[in-house]
Amino acid sequence: MRLHCEVEVVSRRLPALGLRSRGRAVRAVLSLCQREPRGGPPRAGLLVATLRDKRGTRYEQLKENIEQFFTKFVDEGRATVRLKEPPVDIYLSKANSSSLKGFLSAVRLAHRGCKVETSLSTLTPVKTSEFEKFKTKMVITSKKDYPLSKNFPYSLEHLQTSYCGLVRVDMRMLCLKNLRKLDLSHNHIKKLPATIGDLIHLQELNLNDNHLESFSVALCQSTLQKSLRSLDLSKNKIKALPVQFCQLRELTDLKLDDNELIRFPFKIGQLTNLRFLSAARNKLPFLPSEFKNLSLEYLDLFGNTFEQPEVLPVIMLQTPLTLLESSARTILYNRIPYSSHIIPFHLCRDLDTAKTCVCGRFCLSCFIQGTSTMNLHSVAHTVVLVDNMGGTEAPVISYFCSLACYVNSCDMLK
Repeated sequence: MRLHCEVEVVSRRLPALGLRSRGRAVRAVLSLCQREPRGGPPRAGLLVATLRDKRGTRYEQLKENIEQFFTKFVDEGRATVRLKEPPVDIYLSKANSSSLKGFLSAVRLAHRGCKVETSLSTLTPVKTSEFEKFKTKMVITSKKDYPLSKNFPYSLEHLQTSYCGLVRVDMRMLCLKNLRKLDLSHNHIKKLPATIGDLIHLQELNLNDNHLESFSVALCQSTLQKSLRSLDLSKNKIKALPVQFCQLRELTDLKLDDNELIRFPFKIGQLTNLRFLSAARNKLPFLPSEFKNLSLEYLDLFGNTFEQPEVLPVIMLQTPLTLLESSARTILYNRIPYSSHIIPFHLCRDLDTAKTCVCGRFCLSCFIQGTSTMNLHSVAHTVVLVDNMGGTEAPVISYFCSLACYVNSCDMLK
């Protein structure tokens, strides 16, 4: 029985000697082996083999020799086996979680002296071919090279499958828990599965030149919130991004060129780490007021259908405020937690899409709407001209929760 993972073996005697471990794990094949000594019962042991040392390091006695198992992060492919003699900790990482669980179960049986049902390996050197499964990068750029009958190596950190004619995301890719970069550009993908959000280490996602029409709320609320740094959605058919998209706050690079965008998420100012934003050749008529909160290094909005600012504001004020409006403003201003388990779903949706006044307060359906222009250099160091006339200004739509806020901001709207 074998497990492919990264292994670090640390002696617990090192601290007593004033030494420290380097903390470097290496790719290895961990084998649960069986040895039959002359005149004695079979004994189960471990063999840790690496590409440099294919004969491996042997721990020939497992029965009653394991002090403790550490399995808190087994679902992430990590665990530790602590041996009594020799006094070492065997750190396992980047393993397939289901394979790791099965392997640890077999090791537990060996420790108890029970019979292990699965076939055990022999104490022989590991072949070089075993280490080919440790590939970290795979680039496929044609249909003929796409693996149909063979799985992707579990250890992949960078996978590119471009020009393969994919109409959906291959579910085998979603088992690659170590993926940091996934490139699915130049395919025919129409919809993204929510399970992409289970790739907890994914930092770069390239979906350029596909047939996407949306980016789901489920993905926006997945673990991508903590991991995703770069997202390329260029050359698709996306008309709008959900307001929850702004929860992907680790994003630094966002490409939205050549879509059908008619608006940005109005809370886009929450993407405080964003440095590169490109949304050229879309159908944006204006920018949301929170766009002013961005701090970019590069901005490209060339070729959008920006409209001239309206001279007169749109007034939707109501006095006194309705109970719904007053309650919503109170909840949002005081940051009172809410969810569909507490209040009806449609009210949660209204609160999620509440407008932000220039004063920082919130409004639901009672507001004044005004438009003005802004120089894009105020939010970006490098700005691509928005048109062929050399302009760097764009219209911005703003909301005001009261007449007083509107009057105080009149200078901005001139």
